[in-house]
Amino acid sequence: MPVVGASPDSGAAPVEVAAFDFDGTLTRRDTLLPYLWRGLGWPRFLLVLLLSGPWLAAFALRLMSNHRAKARLLQVSFRGRTDAEIAQWTAAFVGRYLPAQWQPDMLARLRRHQQRGHCCVIVSASPGIYLHEVGRMLGMDGVICTELATQEGALTGRMATPNCHGEEKVRRLQAWLAERGSRKPVVLHAYGDSSGDVPLLNLADYAWYKGQPRAHKSPAS
Repeated sequence: MPVVGASPDSGAAPVEVAAFDFDGTLTRRDTLLPYLWRGLGWPRFLLVLLLSGPWLAAFALRLMSNHRAKARLLQVSFRGRTDAEIAQWTAAFVGRYLPAQWQPDMLARLRRHQQRGHCCVIVSASPGIYLHEVGRMLGMDGVICTELATQEGALTGRMATPNCHGEEKVRRLQAWLAERGSRKPVVLHAYGDSSGDVPLLNLADYAWYKGQPRAHKSPAS
């Protein structure tokens, strides 16, 4: 896979890139709801579920897009929360909750890629308010995720980027690679666990779905 927006140098050694989904891939399960209940506390968390319940139910019944349902959940959860408050939530979540949630085999794969000098990046629909801190902790080269808008030191509840899910993962990763400005070809390793990861896995030269390898992409594809 050549870098988008550059004329690859066919004589150069390729850049090895490892792209990891987060929820259910590097971790055992979804992390957004645990983040919310730990930050909000149970009474406010239950209120958030009540206020966003119709949107979540519509998504579960495939009557509403993932983007719209998630936008509602994020709005009622985060609107008005200060940057300082979110920083406290994130520090506690990353330090106390996540250590028991890692997938040991996927974490080992990540470490092997890093030891080989590969460029390692998280590509996830999870919000950047905690995922960037996770990326720093894991020593990732990049974090591509759903960013939330802020204004005057507080979250607005709106997304600053599209939900990083499905085809959006491909667009965001290609844009990230293009911004790096390399003229070398790219060999992409991708890891995912859900239908939202399939477009990224289809792009990859080497893909793993739920820990199992998929067919290797032929050079002509």
